[in-house]
Amino acid sequence: MYAMKQLSAYVSGNVQRVGYRARVSQLANGLGLKGFVENLNDERVRIIAQGEEEKLKLFAGAIDIKNSLIKVSSIETEYSEAHGYYGGFYKMVETGETDSRLDEGINVLKGMKDVLILILNKQGETTHEIKETNRNLGSKMDQMLDKQDQMLDKQDQMLDKQDQMLDKQDQMLDKQDQMIGKQDETISGIKDINSKMDLTLDRQDRMLDKQDESISEIKDMNKSLNDKMEKVLDKSDILELKGDVADMKSALRAKGII
Repeated sequence: MYAMKQLSAYVSGNVQRVGYRARVSQLANGLGLKGFVENLNDERVRIIAQGEEEKLKLFAGAIDIKNSLIKVSSIETEYSEAHGYYGGFYKMVETGETDSRLDEGINVLKGMKDVLILILNKQGETTHEIKETNRNLGSKMDQMLDKQDQMLDKQDQMLDKQDQMLDKQDQMLDKQDQMIGKQDETISGIKDINSKMDLTLDRQDRMLDKQDESISEIKDMNKSLNDKMEKVLDKSDILELKGDVADMKSALRAKGII
């Protein structure tokens, strides 16, 4: 069985007439502690709690309360052996405190009413500001949409110009294709001319070869003729010479020289 210990605590801060003692009583009863809590004349609250040491330590941490009404600034604690007997945990109430608490509660409610009125007024102002902001936003959004429409129109114009440029490029490419086709035709014609020129040059070469052959034959015939003329002694030789000259003329005519 655990030994009973006692916690004596003196709590300072905004802890009187704000529901602090009621909250301490709830915590103590929840942990199964015995004792009491009471207001002191110096605005502090005194707490006497008895129970197991582990639960007393948890209780000491839990009573350090800070919220919108209760604000504990400091706690003086002292642990000792339990002395005295308490049947439960009680909130000590002074004579006439209930009426005072009611008056205090009314004042608190009045203060809360004033706060609520301020909140409602601020909400009204905020609602008005929100409406004004929405109007301004609506106007600005309309302006933005108008600018977007203008930008879209400009984009459409740019796209139209791009289409026109693409059409012109297509026309230029078609003309280039036509020029390339004509160039191909010209190159083909040049190749044909070159081929014909090659044929003509071959013929000229053959004609020159034939002329060279004819000139060589004529030289040979002239040499033979000169030889014969040197040997001419009688009439029979002259007749033979005339026959040779006639043969030579016939040969030249056959070759197309005379």
